Amino acid sequence: MKRPALTTLVLTTLTLAIAAPAAAQMQLTPIAKPKLAEIPLYPSAKDADNEQWEHYSVRYGQLHMENDIVRNVTRPTITPYLPNPAKATGAGVVVAPGGAFLQLSMVSEGEEIARWLAAQGIAAFVLKYRLNESPRDAKAYGTFMGQRMAQATKPGAVDQIKEPRATQDALTALAMIRSRAKEFRVDPARVGMIGFSAGAMTALSAALEGQGDARPAFIGYIYGPMTTVTVPADAPPMFAAIAMDDGLFKKQGFAIADAWRNARRPVELHAYERGDHGFGAGRPGTTSTGVLPQFADWLRMHGWLTATPATAR
Repeated sequence: MKRPALTTLVLTTLTLAIAAPAAAQMQLTPIAKPKLAEIPLYPSAKDADNEQWEHYSVRYGQLHMENDIVRNVTRPTITPYLPNPAKATGAGVVVAPGGAFLQLSMVSEGEEIARWLAAQGIAAFVLKYRLNESPRDAKAYGTFMGQRMAQATKPGAVDQIKEPRATQDALTALAMIRSRAKEFRVDPARVGMIGFSAGAMTALSAALEGQGDARPAFIGYIYGPMTTVTVPADAPPMFAAIAMDDGLFKKQGFAIADAWRNARRPVELHAYERGDHGFGAGRPGTTSTGVLPQFADWLRMHGWLTATPATAR
């Protein structure tokens, strides 16, 4: 069963808590860390990590939503999801989950996205990047997250909600994948990123702050802030998607796409009528379910999914 991204769950829970605090039931339960084929980005870092995995569940009447998250990440990693070699296109995508730089939605904005990409012949790498520190106590964290999400809708919020180490981790992940291109069967020139919410902000920062070949070859910018940015003349192509009823950014227009276009850089924008914030691979019953197929079509249009002899072996 497809689970909605956790950012949406938090927004929904906040709404429920305001509307009917006694009726809404939210629970954050510690869980064991799943077995992942993780590769540390910094092998010299200490093995010990402060991260905590939790299962998030919210019930209100007939509504029941759940997901798994990780918080307080201090040892960043990538988890590869590689396609069948016979189907590999040579393209690679770093997948950056969202969560306001306080948590990572590792299933609906991580694993599910990566598995879909791998099925299309695209090597995918889920990035578990470093986060702002948050209270370890579940109740205290709920209050803390609520304050963060309320802040996200205010003018200038993008400048306040950030984690510079996430950008560093994204650029390090790109460099690692390119250095091991033969092992992963990818073309170093065709390794990009796709990010969701805070993950979209991370992909954007990698594109804007990275230099030359260190940048992602392309970025998928999924329900990130729509405010304008300064776009360098050699910025990578951007695929942007957002829902018109996005609970955080629906009133911002599409200035970031205009900035890309004004810089004469390739940009494609999809604005779905419905889907809210955090639709992940798409909210059932809405056209946002087209986001991943459209992203793949966009990659194909640019020639990034055309297998080459070097990557087809």
